[in-house]
Amino acid sequence: MKLMKWVAQGAVLSAALVASPVAADGLALGYFMGPNHPMNAAVFTPFAERVSEVSGGEMTIDLFPGGALNSAPPRQYSSLLTGIMDVAFALPGYTTDLFPLTTAISSPGVCDSAVACTEALIRAQPALEDEYDAKVLAIWANDPPVLLTRDHPVRTVDDMAGLTIRVTTSADAPYLEALGASPVSQPAPVVNQNLSNGVIDGVMIDPGSIRSFSLHEPANYVTTGLPLSGAAFILLMNRDAYNGLSDQERAWIDEASGDWLSRSGGAGYAAGSAAGMELAAEAGLEIIALDGAGQASFADAVAPALDVYLASDVGPGTGADALALFAE
Repeated sequence: MKLMKWVAQGAVLSAALVASPVAADGLALGYFMGPNHPMNAAVFTPFAERVSEVSGGEMTIDLFPGGALNSAPPRQYSSLLTGIMDVAFALPGYTTDLFPLTTAISSPGVCDSAVACTEALIRAQPALEDEYDAKVLAIWANDPPVLLTRDHPVRTVDDMAGLTIRVTTSADAPYLEALGASPVSQPAPVVNQNLSNGVIDGVMIDPGSIRSFSLHEPANYVTTGLPLSGAAFILLMNRDAYNGLSDQERAWIDEASGDWLSRSGGAGYAAGSAAGMELAAEAGLEIIALDGAGQASFADAVAPALDVYLASDVGPGTGADALALFAE
């Protein structure tokens, strides 16, 4: 198997020594987070280990963390298409226009946990796969986002007025605008610094990212119970690389991926969320848990934006058609 990557040999060797359980002559899996990110333990390493196991060591996956193959989070998918990596971890929310059906998962009221959102994505996967010019190996979700702020505690809808809030996906922007905030899209690795220096007032992100990106350091408040759902994540394989394998090699890849790997990703994010909220509490952040009335007021505020989305064109149908893909 030809390793499809063009990077400095020193960077490749360093990454392989840090994270790869196999020799540096297999298929290259790149991701922009560090090797200690929860998805390494939940998805990337299990996939590599299963490939080695089912192939009896004949096929290997080399892990390249920390952006060794491409450090720009929004460009992971394009790097995969051009062959810089054979397998890539991507966040469809960074390029919502390319993946309107997949990113619909984060709409209000679709699902309420990483596990439930992952199951919804698995149900919709046959339709979602048409959005990708690549082999889908796994698709999963994180928990619904919480809101971290430094100077502005958010207890009511009125508290959102005028705040600049980072969102995971641009698909969430209309709902933040409905709450009176100004949404901005930024890669997760920069939000700690941007919250610290006041470029943004808050961060809408899954609770697991509190630990992953040390957001307990700049933040003072965490608001939970907001109306959005979890965001989608995906592991893809370059289609030419996959089709260029023998029938036996493709069978190994298929056996080492699929629903079990997707569910592992969802479970990993669920565990990460619990750890993130625990860290926030230990660090002394004020945790503002919206009660039933508070949650209802936020849901009422975003309802007009959701109605617009349901009637709008999304992929081959409407927003309502897109959300129906995730229904049980």
